[in-house]
Amino acid sequence: MNHVLIATSNAGKLRDFAGAAAPFGIEITTIPNFASLPTVVEDGRTFEENARKKAESYSREVPGEIVLADDSGLEVGALNGAPGVHSARYAADAPHLMDNNTDDEANNTRLLRELKDVPPDKRTGRFVCVIAVARDGQTLQVFRGEAEGTILNRPRGANGFGYDPLFYFPQVQKAFAELTPEEKAQYSHRGAAFRQFLAWYQATEGGATI
Repeated sequence: MNHVLIATSNAGKLRDFAGAAAPFGIEITTIPNFASLPTVVEDGRTFEENARKKAESYSREVPGEIVLADDSGLEVGALNGAPGVHSARYAADAPHLMDNNTDDEANNTRLLRELKDVPPDKRTGRFVCVIAVARDGQTLQVFRGEAEGTILNRPRGANGFGYDPLFYFPQVQKAFAELTPEEKAQYSHRGAAFRQFLAWYQATEGGATI
């Protein structure tokens, strides 16, 4: 395997996965004609439910191929785990009723507003990524990665996407948006989940050629 099919058109996710795959000489590619495929509604109650639903649905479009799909988001302790599975549409008045994502800047603005009176030591946050691997409509395996950090009171950095400008990672003393894709892959939730996938693939799918 020298390429992995990813079920997403999100440019930020593609950069993240490419950064995680680069050290292994693997190319990240989208499913052929992905933009023309019916959109899978992400109405699951958990990251895993959404990831499984997408992976199973899109894998039916490429028979015999392994397809990865992820669902990911930010969980903030002071907000009882919000925005969680609604991370990509948090700026909406009723995120649980929305099918379309809202703008990253608007989502960040709402997060900052919700945390306005929360002291620095209570602004803990966790990025979560769940990757589901499917073939021919059946989930083969699920992987979960996490990254623990704190939420800044103003954006930092020009890289990344989503909540990356507000997510401070103490281990490197930078916001995720201040890291290159390759650097971010070393520490991020998505990089951690992807490395678990690679280990599984090598052990179970004849991946010794990776």
